[in-house]
Amino acid sequence: MSPQERAERAAKAMWDNDSASQRVGMTLDHVGPGTATLSLPLRPEHLNGHKICHGGYMFMLADSAFAFACNSYNQLAVAYQNSITYVQPGMEGDVLTAKAVEVSKAGRAGIYDVTITNQNGEALAHFRGHSRTVKGTHFEENEA
Repeated sequence: MSPQERAERAAKAMWDNDSASQRVGMTLDHVGPGTATLSLPLRPEHLNGHKICHGGYMFMLADSAFAFACNSYNQLAVAYQNSITYVQPGMEGDVLTAKAVEVSKAGRAGIYDVTITNQNGEALAHFRGHSRTVKGTHFEENEA
């Protein structure tokens, strides 16, 4: 099995059980070894009292992209520390895209950077996630 096939199978196993990401309207656009891209079209229910995207939805989008990236090796990985910096607001009708890339992977620890952009390619937020692998896999490697 190639690393790309492994990443896609792990992502499918995760996505099939990820009702949280699906319920808010996210789509899984791409996954590869140590990387993932998810998007979210902003609807009225994503907006806060200022009529801009609630920061929690941006964090959730970035966290989901991070999760798919750090789980792309078919080894269960969980977050143990994340941070986000918001640089511009998302507006109703924007399509947010979160692209996660692996910065470091050593032993059980991983570091991933996620940038959220709008449909114009403008950066709206920067997120850094730290992962830790735990026992288990998303699928048996010897499955056909």
